[in-house]
Amino acid sequence: MAFWDFTQATHGWVAKGMVTNARTTTEGWVMDVNAPDPNLTGPPMDCPAEQFVLVTLRMRSDSDVLGAPRRMSKDLIYRQNLPFMKGMTHTQDSLSRLSSRRNFIRTTGQLAAVSALAGVAIPHVHAAEDNTIRLALIGCGGRGSGAVANAMSAGGLVLGDDSGTQRAMGSGAGGPVKLVAMADLRQDRLDQSHQALSQKLGDRIDAPRERRFQGFDAYRRAIDCLRPGDVAMLTTHAAFRAPHLEYAVQKGVNVFMEKDFAPDPGGIRRILRAGEAAEKKNLKIACGLMCRHSSARQALIQKIRDGAMGDIQLIRAYRMDSGYFMGPFAKGENELLWQLSPGHPYQFLWSSGGVFIELMIHQIDECFWIKDSWPVSAHGVGGRFAGSTDCSQNLDSYSIEYTFADGTKALVTGRYIPNCNNDFATFVHGAKCAAKFSGNIHAPTSWLYQDQRIEQDRIAWKPEKETVNPWQAEWDVFLGAIRNNRPHNEARRAALSNLGAIMGRAAVHSGRIITWDEAMASNFQFCANVDELKADSPAPVQADAQGRYPAPIPGKTVEV
Repeated sequence: MAFWDFTQATHGWVAKGMVTNARTTTEGWVMDVNAPDPNLTGPPMDCPAEQFVLVTLRMRSDSDVLGAPRRMSKDLIYRQNLPFMKGMTHTQDSLSRLSSRRNFIRTTGQLAAVSALAGVAIPHVHAAEDNTIRLALIGCGGRGSGAVANAMSAGGLVLGDDSGTQRAMGSGAGGPVKLVAMADLRQDRLDQSHQALSQKLGDRIDAPRERRFQGFDAYRRAIDCLRPGDVAMLTTHAAFRAPHLEYAVQKGVNVFMEKDFAPDPGGIRRILRAGEAAEKKNLKIACGLMCRHSSARQALIQKIRDGAMGDIQLIRAYRMDSGYFMGPFAKGENELLWQLSPGHPYQFLWSSGGVFIELMIHQIDECFWIKDSWPVSAHGVGGRFAGSTDCSQNLDSYSIEYTFADGTKALVTGRYIPNCNNDFATFVHGAKCAAKFSGNIHAPTSWLYQDQRIEQDRIAWKPEKETVNPWQAEWDVFLGAIRNNRPHNEARRAALSNLGAIMGRAAVHSGRIITWDEAMASNFQFCANVDELKADSPAPVQADAQGRYPAPIPGKTVEV
């Protein structure tokens, strides 16, 4: 039907957004991705009516999770009358983000939900109505759509794709699950997510137009469609997590909420209070720090607790890639909605907490998990490279030293600059030996070394291979707790890990040492009226005449 040879031309494909430096080379169409939600728009195709057409995109990354060059293919789906297909190509190592179901959906946009579900075989399930767990999806971007897939799989779908996902045996999660309501700020996101999920999940997506809600108050109407004991899926950006969680708990429904959980200490305090209220109601709360559900990491944690490494002396975590730069605000647009449009929330502290926390919260949580404690203080440095034209509020370099009560240090480094050495891993050093805790794109490369040398030929122990990826495992545990009335409330732990990340970011932005007690006592908020925002509200932060937004200034900035 169609064949595109990108070594010669782009054949009508256009880099629509979050992509720069697109060029045709002898290897194909190459580009740099500079934001978490890139997309490419393909030319119209004359597809057979009401039929799916399989399209294979052959892509290359510079390295796989172990650092070896590799090539990969990904199957996408075209269908008649769909306006366009989004795809993506990353330079360097970031293409391997496709390794998980949810990240594939997040990074590839409109049709990714269909493509990531292309290998799902759907058995016919009969169940009594009162045994069905109903879902309301609040936030219909990639993370939300991907979490729906994980929920359906935990309920009993058979995943036949190549992601390594299998059903968790004995979790008790099996049973009918339906998506009955959806909410988002953007109508196009609602329509795209609903269409993509419906095409593969069929009657498990039972969210007709009258139960698809758009706007800042849409979350209330979607949650109102649930019964007590159902699940509200909170997958918007962090600024809105606290009010959404509070309403869900008030209505007596269980909650799955994605990271981040709040952009500031004031939001964290609200999450903690809502989590306590949920505990009193015996509601279940799952939080999207999925690495805690990695069986490989759990096995290494047990080794650490058993003394295999001796006393932990140092933890090192790195996430460095080519960056997420934003152009200037285009005057004349609705500034609030522009800041909340795809790819932009990561660029603002009020909406997401900024790109550092968005990227590093998993590894910061790993540091706290390894130590089994919270840090007593944090200090750090950061900045932007000379000549940076980034118009966002983010810095491009963060280096934080966390100190624990026994004097142990955790060093956390984030750098987002093109053409530099990239790294994505967490390491642990004990009195007896070193360990790798996690690898590229959260790979479960968790193993012990013979001594302090981090070398492949000096690995002394490896865990059993994971059979259920952690994105799926967290849903298996969550739905198993709901169906079997087991305690499950991750709100406090997740909120405090998020607070630790905020503490580190604040230390860099302010140029001060920030203590745990200081962060816990803080009521600071970037946007005190987030609950009252409407489409015509002024944006919480305003661009200057050049369309640039204020970046942190050490010595002046206050965030705690």
